[in-house]
Amino acid sequence: MSESKTEERPKFQIQNSASPLIGIIMGSDSDWPILRPAAEICAEFEVAYEVRVVSAHRTPQDMADYGRTAHARGLKVIIAGAGGAAHLPGMVAAFTPLPVIGVPVQGQALRGLDSLMSIVQMPPGVPVATVAIGGGKNAGLLAIQILAAHDPALLQKMLDYKEELARLSREKNANLT
Repeated sequence: MSESKTEERPKFQIQNSASPLIGIIMGSDSDWPILRPAAEICAEFEVAYEVRVVSAHRTPQDMADYGRTAHARGLKVIIAGAGGAAHLPGMVAAFTPLPVIGVPVQGQALRGLDSLMSIVQMPPGVPVATVAIGGGKNAGLLAIQILAAHDPALLQKMLDYKEELARLSREKNANLT
């Protein structure tokens, strides 16, 4: 195993609270640059999260245990990023009653299309919400929206966030003329 050489890779196991609501998992720490924006969104919205490396192929028992215990540990949503065969999101969804958001990670061979197809094509009964290839930020936003459905304060933060997006878009439009 090689050591992480960049500061972009986390020192696993990251947790910004004793009681995380969102779990962010990946098959390898090399996926962290894609999933880091999800963690940044959680922090921006002041939602507790945890980050773990849980491989469907290298540590399948750990992955199964993570999925089985997530709800009992207080998690409400899981974001799972994977490249290549991208089995992690679907496999963790098979073990948990929680919503799972899959983030396809771009690989060398097919520019992430293999990951996208693996995550989006789930059998009936095992849903995985799927964002765009490399869509860590949108995965974080979707997780926040899921939580906001039952949290008025978080819903207001999301409404404020969307209004700021609209303001920035209008500002860009005004700068064109």
